[in-house]
Amino acid sequence: MHLVLGLGNPGGRYRHNRHNVGFMVIDRLARRAGAACDRKLLGALVAKVELRGEDVVLAQPQSFMNLSGQPTASLRGFYKCPVERIVVVHDELDLPFGDVRVKLGGGHGGHNGVRDIQAKLGENGFVRVRFGIGRPPAGRDTANYVLSDFTGDEAAQLDELVDLAADAVETVVSEGVQAAMNRFNVRSTGRGGRPDPGSADSASTES
Repeated sequence: MHLVLGLGNPGGRYRHNRHNVGFMVIDRLARRAGAACDRKLLGALVAKVELRGEDVVLAQPQSFMNLSGQPTASLRGFYKCPVERIVVVHDELDLPFGDVRVKLGGGHGGHNGVRDIQAKLGENGFVRVRFGIGRPPAGRDTANYVLSDFTGDEAAQLDELVDLAADAVETVVSEGVQAAMNRFNVRSTGRGGRPDPGSADSASTES
């Protein structure tokens, strides 16, 4: 069984923010499985589903982003899930909008949700599906940027990219993290996250 967590902030005011793409991907995965994350458990909304023949617990921590670690650790203990079967989906400033990449372990790269999960788990050997949102324009506050909605042009591509990130999660749980890295870790700026033959970055160690 895998535990797949999407990171975000609870509440309607944050629903469409860049920082909440993790929640969006979890909602998409739940919908694919004919379910909804609506069961309250250990500080999260969860749904137990089957994805490509594999048992998966989908979760959206209901603490705020920088406190994502305790619900993650509690759910891990409850489901007795090994760390390498935990998948965390989150926004990533260091990737251009349109890029989706898979990573095993590594640093938190300044992402407060990932930082707190690493601290509460006491290790960083979980899988991450990183959804690129790009850096804010010069002079714009980063916190304000991640807590704002996507632009009109970005929003027009968002549905396809959320699907792409959901595909990455399903590949991790059904085929393994290496297969997912080989398939999704591509230098794809300007290509809407679609694979670019010859540009695989399967050994990526970026934060």
